[in-house]
Amino acid sequence: MCQLLGMNCNLPTDILFSFEGFRARGGATDEHTDGWGIGFFEGSGCRLFIDTKSSVNSPVAELVQNYPIHSLNVIAHIRKATQGKIELQNTHPFLRELWGKYWLFAHNGDLRNISLDSGSYQPVGDTDSERAFCLILNALRSQFDHEPPLKVLNAALNDISTSLGYNGTMNYLLSNGEFMFAYATDHLNYIVRRAPFTPAHLIDQDVTVDFRELTTPQDIVAVIATQPLTDNEEWTAVKPNELLLFQHGNVISF
Repeated sequence: MCQLLGMNCNLPTDILFSFEGFRARGGATDEHTDGWGIGFFEGSGCRLFIDTKSSVNSPVAELVQNYPIHSLNVIAHIRKATQGKIELQNTHPFLRELWGKYWLFAHNGDLRNISLDSGSYQPVGDTDSERAFCLILNALRSQFDHEPPLKVLNAALNDISTSLGYNGTMNYLLSNGEFMFAYATDHLNYIVRRAPFTPAHLIDQDVTVDFRELTTPQDIVAVIATQPLTDNEEWTAVKPNELLLFQHGNVISF
């Protein structure tokens, strides 16, 4: 299956360290070679880079690796295709507008029998992931004319996600640039880094970064990944069928 990477923080931050380890899983340390993509929110805009090449062989990934974009919310994906051809329109993350904002979505898993009724959002490609994204947006738009309070949105999205999870594996990241949702039926992990910061060592590359040299005491950075990216930090597994909301680097509870 595919792998996910997300970052949510309180101050604009680059994702280069995490992306270096994550990128290696697209053909070097793992078999996810069917394309990759990454989206960076900047204000109300979103930079989106996608490629059908594996992330370890992609010139676009090399560009991103050497381009320190600073963002509050980032979603990345490396693909191992289960449904849909290896084509650009099937490459995550997927981007749509809802309530006057861009929403970015990436999915890991395999969903069967996902039917999509008529609605404003229709898939361009032929993946179960994009169909699920369109289904989520159609359901939210039918329930709310405008963006509801976070507590209400969280409850509605939890119901939709649980329903979709009955059709297979449903691990995803979803963001509108102001906050990030993470849902898992099985594999998803996260870490929240805050002062006092410590060094971190990647699992997939022999690379260590001392965050004490790169951060301020005010920084709070949450990183979400299918599998932990470092081997000297304590990651937390998202519970099965759990929806988490990240805002300003923190996990928000209602």
